[in-house]
Amino acid sequence: MMVPDHHRVIDGEYRYRECESSERQANGERLRITLITVGKVKERYLRDAIEEYSKRLGRYCKLDIVEVADEKTPEHASEGMERQIKAKEGERIAKHIRDDAYVIALAIEGRQLTSEQLAAKINDLGLHGTSHIQLIIGGSLGLDPAILKRADYLLSFSKMTFPHQLMRVILLEQIYRAYKINAGEPYHK
Repeated sequence: MMVPDHHRVIDGEYRYRECESSERQANGERLRITLITVGKVKERYLRDAIEEYSKRLGRYCKLDIVEVADEKTPEHASEGMERQIKAKEGERIAKHIRDDAYVIALAIEGRQLTSEQLAAKINDLGLHGTSHIQLIIGGSLGLDPAILKRADYLLSFSKMTFPHQLMRVILLEQIYRAYKINAGEPYHK
């Protein structure tokens, strides 16, 4: 597979490469943000958007996107089968969760924040010594309960359901918006 210069493959997984935090640059520190996601993004327009926001974030933080394999969900899968699928995907996610990271899981039952509140949360975490934030997006069935339990914070973007591939774009855009807000820089409303 051909990988652009600003991306990398680690442990056989496709990862987007780093970006630098303006607040931490002054101190020589770098806030690291890792998105752990289930499944590959197949649609070109979504990959282009992910790449664009990854580039834009380049001046604000060190960013990695880890894609773990998803499980095929049979049509009309039983609740037991769905639990097994989430458990398998959860095991793959868990391998990438760092003990020293602040973990935010995207979950419909999580807390909804405004863009300003998300910006404040990211800023506060950095000010209180957090050097690594991991954000987790589950597969089409959501996240395994063990991952939700491990998370330090549950974040919801809406009570509505979104395609998990599209959530990567939305999440990256909101992280970028948060950095623009924290830097006092203009951004389209």
